[in-house]
Amino acid sequence: MPSAIAHPLIARIAAALAGRESARAERDEPFMEAAVALILRPRADADCDLLLIRRALREGDPWSGQIALPGGRLAADDVSLEDTAVREAHEEVGLDLRADGRVLGALAELRPRTPVLPPIIVRPYVVALERARAPVLNHEVAELRWVALGALFGPTARQRTSVHIRDRDVTVDAIRHEDFVIWGMTERILCGLEALVR
Repeated sequence: MPSAIAHPLIARIAAALAGRESARAERDEPFMEAAVALILRPRADADCDLLLIRRALREGDPWSGQIALPGGRLAADDVSLEDTAVREAHEEVGLDLRADGRVLGALAELRPRTPVLPPIIVRPYVVALERARAPVLNHEVAELRWVALGALFGPTARQRTSVHIRDRDVTVDAIRHEDFVIWGMTERILCGLEALVR
């Protein structure tokens, strides 16, 4: 695996994030905080891969079965939201982001204000892997896939599509890769990453 920071695309993302404070969402009560990891793996070509997961089907999980990024809620013993992203990635996919990678920075926080979702603020962290290890999925993850950014951000990937949410079909903006339909908060986070690579 080539050095992540030496990889041209990852170097460009790192430079765009360097010294930049991520935009913070309003913190009017009530809210919970969470973090996700956009884990990048350099490729031999000019592209890099992003790790995506399909969440396991779980009763009571508003994101059950959706395509997502590793992550979760801030825990009492997390020192920071960066720690949350690192801990959750280790728990969900078995990757040690500090030992095997480098946190490059954070994208703008998201705070969906949909009544059917919990009042949560999500901070996305971009991470470059330096060493390849085989991911190990826990019970929260049904599937894992590495997808080239070029495929995710290509002109045919972005679509308006219908998704089934709580017993009804809704048309949403989405990114499609094979059978992965990425929409909602994950799609919005990927739009933030795409803005850095354009």
